[in-house]
Amino acid sequence: MRLQTWACTAAATLAAISGGCGGHVITKSTVTAGAARPVAKDATREELIDRYNGVARAVQSLNATVELKPTAGSKYSGLIQEYHEVKAFLLAERPENIRVIGQVPVIGKTAFDMASDGETFRVSIPSKNKFLVGQVAAARVSDKPIENLRPQHMLGAFLWPEIRREEEVLFEEFNDEAGRFYVLTVLRGGYHTEILRKIWFDRADLQVSQLEDFAPHGVLLSDIHFSDWRAVDASATSSSSSPAGVASNGATEFAHTIAIDRPHDDYKLDLQINKITLNDPIPASKFQLEQPAGSELVHVGEDSQPQNPAAAKDHQR
Repeated sequence: MRLQTWACTAAATLAAISGGCGGHVITKSTVTAGAARPVAKDATREELIDRYNGVARAVQSLNATVELKPTAGSKYSGLIQEYHEVKAFLLAERPENIRVIGQVPVIGKTAFDMASDGETFRVSIPSKNKFLVGQVAAARVSDKPIENLRPQHMLGAFLWPEIRREEEVLFEEFNDEAGRFYVLTVLRGGYHTEILRKIWFDRADLQVSQLEDFAPHGVLLSDIHFSDWRAVDASATSSSSSPAGVASNGATEFAHTIAIDRPHDDYKLDLQINKITLNDPIPASKFQLEQPAGSELVHVGEDSQPQNPAAAKDHQR
């Protein structure tokens, strides 16, 4: 009897919830017109790997003019400093060469000149008459976030590493109010399996929208967001059977708005590409950055004190 009474009560409660007092509990209905309804495209894990690798292979070098705006600090460090936007000329070439020259707006004076070959970085700061040299592998060395800006930190935004056949890749869906996404998680092998990289694809167009790179122990090195993808001529990518991400006319698509977040270096970079060419030959000399005469040499990450070239020469004598 008790079970029958409970069942009747539950049925009556459900009927009241679903029907109310002779009506429905739905308070509002919104109909989205077909043209305004977002589209979520479908793709398999293999198709997304091919698409990502297609773009990675299509870009062997680039020559770009960009608007670059740095932001140092965060709410976690307690201080956020926004810097003036600068016009920058950027060269990059595989495997790991990069050169970035920033100019002060209007007057065109050089604000910085940076270069890296994947092992050593060099940074010239004319306003401070300093020339910084250090190892790419060196960790953050300054309490002032903007002083931790390195040219190699930008490299991953332009020259993507391919996903190799032997790498294990996980595949998942992710949905939120911003949209629907596919995520490829590339794993780092070894004694302990760890995350190496996460690649996010916006299902609205299957373009890469975000790249996250991780150091060992799950440390987030960089979080890069991409948008405003446009077709760019790339002569070296032309072929009769174009890979995914490359148009049949030899053009490849490239993001023109890029946001780089370096959480452990405590700074961000917003880049807007104004002009770009892909895969044109770049002379090796363009990546060479020599110390300006009379500037102060600073060995970053070393215990040695900054050296004035003239003083160092006198000391050797």
